[in-house]
Amino acid sequence: MDEPRIGVFVCECGGNISATVDVPAVVEMAAQLPGVVVSRQHKYMCSDPGQQMIQDEIRKHNLNRVVVASCTPRMHERTFQQAVAAAGLNPYLFEMANIREHVSWVIRDKAVATEKAKRLTRAAVERVRHHAALEARQEAVTKAALVVGGGIAGLQAALSIADCGYPVYLVEREPSIGGRMAQLDKTIPTLDCST
Repeated sequence: MDEPRIGVFVCECGGNISATVDVPAVVEMAAQLPGVVVSRQHKYMCSDPGQQMIQDEIRKHNLNRVVVASCTPRMHERTFQQAVAAAGLNPYLFEMANIREHVSWVIRDKAVATEKAKRLTRAAVERVRHHAALEARQEAVTKAALVVGGGIAGLQAALSIADCGYPVYLVEREPSIGGRMAQLDKTIPTLDCST
């Protein structure tokens, strides 16, 4: 594995992050971390100019790892993976630190928020140092279900799945199915037989 050459990109998210986090302090801290070659900030890292900046820095500094400290990966992880891939970097050599939802949206004290943003960014840099290039692949899936437990819930789950047309394998450790329900004589309120 190549020696890590990491780029750290911290987003201001308009004012969502920068109003609560001292973004330049996070950028400065990241620049001092082992393996970090470049550390930058941008008003909107997910914007086309922000993504272009990441791509330019990857090429300019021969980066082989990227960290973006911004919003939730749920929203933009794929965006940034595509951006780094467009610059020739394996998209799995990328890591995000969520400093919007986990920091600026929940902490009002700027000093406390900044310290937490630094910790999350530092952790993301440390994680990405250990990443390996991956390739996406497809695997064949057996379209069947295994239901563990033949109690009333397991039986209902097995029936519902079977009604959808899938084969179901029901596994029960006891010699008979029905669970606790099979031990009852009658059910309330109708007094129907439970078995």
